[in-house]
Amino acid sequence: MPGKVWGLLLPALLSLFASAACAQTTAESFPTKPIHIVVPFPAGSGTDVATRLVAQRLEAAFKQGVVTDNRPGASGTIAAAAVSRAAPDGYTLLMGTNSTHGANPGLIAKLPYDPVRDFVPIGLVGVFSSFLVVNPALPIKT
Repeated sequence: MPGKVWGLLLPALLSLFASAACAQTTAESFPTKPIHIVVPFPAGSGTDVATRLVAQRLEAAFKQGVVTDNRPGASGTIAAAAVSRAAPDGYTLLMGTNSTHGANPGLIAKLPYDPVRDFVPIGLVGVFSSFLVVNPALPIKT
């Protein structure tokens, strides 16, 4: 599955950065400074690990640093709000999740960002499942 994800994600990211480079009025190449990927969860979380894998691939592709910027809190609202206010120059990305763009709009009355208007999707990084588990000593079979 990781190969499939990279096969879909990397071309999408490359096209994003290519379009950003074309939009510049000067002949400078993109990126000319480090790219920041803001993560709405703490270091060591699943989202953080996935972001660091993406960052490694982007660094190799662009020969430029990629910073993983963890900003946990408020179910991802802090990170998403920060990225929604960032300059629209392609240097600040959000590792969006089902919290930042799915649950929070229905759970937080005064969300400081609009998950549709303030962001443009680049691509799917991965599919993460959640499931319930229980101590095996319990007599549960299904």
